[in-house]
Amino acid sequence: MARTATPTTLPPSRVPEAVARAVDEPARLKTRAIDRVAYAGDASHFLFTPQAVLVAADAGEVGRVMRAAATAGSPVTFRSGGTSLSGQASTDGLLVDVRQRFRRIDVLDGGERVRVQPGATVRQVNTRLARYGRRLGPDPASEIACTIGGVVNNNSSGMACGITENTYQTLESLVFVLPSGTVVDSGAPDADAALCAAEPDLVDRLLRLRERVVSDPRSVETIRARFAMKNTMGYAVNAFLDFATPAQLLAHLVVGSEGTLAFVAEATYRTVPILPRMATALTVFPDLDAATRALPELVATGAATLELMDATSLRVGQSLGGAPREIAGLRVRDQAALLVEYHAQDDDELAALVAEGARVLGAQSLEAAAAFSSDPAQRAVAWKLRKGLYASVAGARPTGTTALLEDVVVPVERLAATCGSLQTLFEKYGYGDSVIFGHAKDGNIHFLLTDRFESPEQLARYTAFTEDMVDLVLDAGGNLKAEHGTGRVMAPYVRRQYGDELYEVMRELKHLCDPTGILNPGVIIDDDPDAHLRSIKLADPIEAEADRCVECGYCEPVCPSRDLTLTPRQRIVTRRAIARAEASGDHALVRELERDYDYAGVDTCAVDGMCQIACPVLINTGTLVKRLRRESAGTAAAAAWKGAAQAWGAGTRVAAAGLTLADHLPAPLVTAATDVGRAVLGDDTVPRYTADLPRGGAPRSRLGSSVGGGADAPVAVYLPACVNAMFGPAGDGVGVTEAFRRLAERAGVRLVVPAGVDGLCCSTPWTSKGYAGGREVMARRVAAAVAEASTDGRLTIVTDASSCTEGFLHLLAGAGVDARVEDAVAFAERELLPRLGTVTPVAATLALHPTCSSTQLGLDPSLRRVAEAVAGEVVVPDAWSCCGFAGDRGMLHPELTAAATAAEAAEVQDLGADAHASCNRTCELGMTRATGVDYRHVLELLEEATRPGSPADGRGSSATRTGSAGD
Repeated sequence: MARTATPTTLPPSRVPEAVARAVDEPARLKTRAIDRVAYAGDASHFLFTPQAVLVAADAGEVGRVMRAAATAGSPVTFRSGGTSLSGQASTDGLLVDVRQRFRRIDVLDGGERVRVQPGATVRQVNTRLARYGRRLGPDPASEIACTIGGVVNNNSSGMACGITENTYQTLESLVFVLPSGTVVDSGAPDADAALCAAEPDLVDRLLRLRERVVSDPRSVETIRARFAMKNTMGYAVNAFLDFATPAQLLAHLVVGSEGTLAFVAEATYRTVPILPRMATALTVFPDLDAATRALPELVATGAATLELMDATSLRVGQSLGGAPREIAGLRVRDQAALLVEYHAQDDDELAALVAEGARVLGAQSLEAAAAFSSDPAQRAVAWKLRKGLYASVAGARPTGTTALLEDVVVPVERLAATCGSLQTLFEKYGYGDSVIFGHAKDGNIHFLLTDRFESPEQLARYTAFTEDMVDLVLDAGGNLKAEHGTGRVMAPYVRRQYGDELYEVMRELKHLCDPTGILNPGVIIDDDPDAHLRSIKLADPIEAEADRCVECGYCEPVCPSRDLTLTPRQRIVTRRAIARAEASGDHALVRELERDYDYAGVDTCAVDGMCQIACPVLINTGTLVKRLRRESAGTAAAAAWKGAAQAWGAGTRVAAAGLTLADHLPAPLVTAATDVGRAVLGDDTVPRYTADLPRGGAPRSRLGSSVGGGADAPVAVYLPACVNAMFGPAGDGVGVTEAFRRLAERAGVRLVVPAGVDGLCCSTPWTSKGYAGGREVMARRVAAAVAEASTDGRLTIVTDASSCTEGFLHLLAGAGVDARVEDAVAFAERELLPRLGTVTPVAATLALHPTCSSTQLGLDPSLRRVAEAVAGEVVVPDAWSCCGFAGDRGMLHPELTAAATAAEAAEVQDLGADAHASCNRTCELGMTRATGVDYRHVLELLEEATRPGSPADGRGSSATRTGSAGD
């Protein structure tokens, strides 16, 4: 039994000259070792290292590259989200990234249709559609990261869509490019004529192939049976029965073709309505058999989703933060759960559905009576468990093992018996930690195997298990792949599922579209019976902070550096490549990877923690990067930063004075001076001055010992952020520190200011740069100041920059100080707004930029409510993401902020809002730089809106708001 193990050395890059010439910008064709290994990892259990990576510019370039590759016989594979689980997004040839520059979304006909490029994620599309009450039909669990390119090419489905709302059924048209370079727009009025003119031989042979299928009763019967259930095994040969015209036939054959027939440049979907009323129940059964035997009756009630989770799933779910209450305290033995959900247009319809569901569930032996809820928060908790289940379970696997996920479907009435037989196979082959979960409404289950899949014995065991599993599923009348695609993992079994005739039809189809076989070879069509055993990815152990990563890619869409250098997944994948190279003794490769990793992996990481929010196993790659920075910190630099902590007040004044001086000098002169310093000392040491930076701010000590009004005792400790003392306000604004002081005074609320406030900081500069000594100095200083200011030990600590709020939380917790830390925005909503009286909106439209810290703190609802108090309409851009300014990172590496903000900035510029706000000074600087308009702290706007006798000045609505921000 042959097997190619995970490579420990990197073969040389070989790109045919003709392919290189087809690329407009040579810089987008990446051949460095770090780029190749970074793109080698995807969500599957296979590992292939590409010869090169092309970040494609447009469909025309992709067509030219395919033509050149066909001539040279060079394999080409397309990658967008890289969430595929069956190996269809990996290659040892040319990997074409169609994520970065293919994200356009056009909403058509009031949301009835949507035209999307392959790099947009399902969540991004649905965010745009939500305002129209519409969504895409496909609803995969990986919607945060999976892209339209993958959804089309895998005919993805999901929890609720079944076989009626998947891509195949809801697709209106495709724009795709054949390996010959021919562009086909199946929605064009002359699509058939154009295709016949461009590819007459292909059309002729395609129509003859269709006639071959439809005239064979056995083929028709097989197709009808196979596609009556979810089915992504092989090609979508049901298109031969459903379509007769060349363009639509070929377009629907491309659906689910996994990049083996054409490049999908654009898809137009017919959207489906969002049913606004929902009720959800997480019901726990005594065992898996009981849960699956209840399914037929529950399906008959009209449930929108019936998600199955076995005992192992529940155990893993319990270990994660925020587990649903139904399982949080459960003593898990053999139980299984069904997540039952009903969707309806109105309350009466929903009540009827829930009543019927409750009747069926009431007759079951449940751990607790089914409790349906329409609370969005409870629903979100339950679905967070289910949507992150694969990565969570895989992340909990034993160290050093590989997670391998299978995906099958059987008729619902056969599901209970199939699950029982699967458990018997797990026991027979020693896969004791296996887990079963999935879309039980459709008879579609996923099961996970963990092993090293390395030794001959381990591979023999996996082979024997797979053979028995294939027999089990096919004997039950099922399909070997339901939604994850055939890929490499099931390519050797396509013939067994369909028989010789239909398999030969599929081979002919592949040859018609891709006569030289360059597109994704080894995927779907592979006659090697051992193909699924080759290049299995070994779980190379790395640093503890990231070792649990299963390379699912959920983190990538939220990463500020995703379009500049590396994503969190790629940072981890590269660390694994370094570990492999070290283990093999390839020291030259280690040196090369580590050299390039300094910039791509460490310097340009914003360490903003947004990856942890997206990660199902809560990996914060920034934690790893901070440690790497700490380990590489030089002795002299560490000593200097420790000294800075001891004299922070003077340091902030010097920085502020420098900015004020620079503000009075010609900007090009100051920029040139900092550029010289960067050239000498390094661009990760000297910040770059640019004309958009403000003057310096005022010292915090000017506040005195307290702020606010009234004779009552202080209600909080006000610890203004040092960043607002270094960077002055935008334009002629007063700045958030002064604004907060005025608001507290108007509200009659008093806060105490710690002594020596100019020397205090949340320690984020030291934490993010890896200078532990300086952080310890600052932690002791802040703890002492807070203890002195909060005499009874119970006062809330309030600060006026969201990143500093987060920083103080961590700093004080680490110092053992039991204190409540609250952002000034939340404090203002809670304590100040109810006391401020009339609030006169200062803008008709306000563009609001939440920050990574406000999101992680749960501050965004308060931020929005305060914003709504000062503006007629508040808009958070659909393309919102972390700005990547990250303290001083935006001045050290301006290219990071430019890349991170590009999409949001374009949307903001199109919006043309009257005002722009955020809740963190450096983020305001980043967005100001990106958009060319001043961003200010939202509390500055609130201060303007509550000035006694201050009119709206024509800037917004003349209407007034009184009382709390929630009115």
